[in-house]
Amino acid sequence: MVNSQYPKLQDELEAVTKHGLEILPKEVTDAFEQSIEELRNSGAAKGLRVGDKAPDFTLGNQIGRSVTLSEETAKGPVILTFYRGEWCPFCNLELKAYQRILDRIHDAGAQLLAISPQTPDHSLSIQEKNALGFHVLSDSGNRVAEKYELKFKLKEELQQVYRSLGFALDQYNGDASWELPVPATYIIDREGIIRYASVDPDYRTRMEPSEVLNLLHTL
Repeated sequence: MVNSQYPKLQDELEAVTKHGLEILPKEVTDAFEQSIEELRNSGAAKGLRVGDKAPDFTLGNQIGRSVTLSEETAKGPVILTFYRGEWCPFCNLELKAYQRILDRIHDAGAQLLAISPQTPDHSLSIQEKNALGFHVLSDSGNRVAEKYELKFKLKEELQQVYRSLGFALDQYNGDASWELPVPATYIIDREGIIRYASVDPDYRTRMEPSEVLNLLHTL
C-alpha cells in the first residue's frame, strides 16, 4: 500500500477547483463547466479501451531523447498518462503525485511515461519545476493522442477564455490548432495490451496514482 502520509490526489484537485470558483469570474467557471459537458455529451475523444492494442510510438522527452513505447514495455508494464500541459494546475498536481510513488512504480517493475502536446521546452519546464524523475514526452500535433482517440479541439469562445487566463495554447504547443488530449491514464502490459484505462473529459478528476500502483501488482 502507498504511504498514507501523502495526500489524496483528488483532495488536492478539489482544493484547486474550489479556489478557482472563489477567484475566477462566474462566466469563466461556467464556460469550463459547459465545455466539459459538451465534450462528454459529444461522445468524441472517448479513448482506447481495456483489451485494445496500445499504438506504438516514438517521441522525444524533455531533453530530446527518443523514447519508444514498445522498447519500454519490453522491460515491463508501462503507465502511460496523457496530460494537458504545464499551464494546467491539475496536471501539475497529478504528475507530482506520481513522482511521490515513482520508486514504488519502479519496484513493481514498471515505467511511467507522461505525454502532452506542448513543446520540448515546456516539457523541460514542467519536469524541472516538479522535479520529475520520469520521461515527459512531447506529442507535437497530438498525433499520438489521436491514435489513442483522445484528441479534441477547443471551441473559439473557450480559446478566448484560455487566452484571458494566460493559457495561450498556440505558444505552449507550438501550433495554432488549439487541440488537447482528454486526460487519460493507461496501464499497458509487456505484450502492448491495455490492461487498464481511465479516461474522463472532466480534467478536474484523475485516477489516484495509488490505485494505479495497486493495479500494477495484479498484472
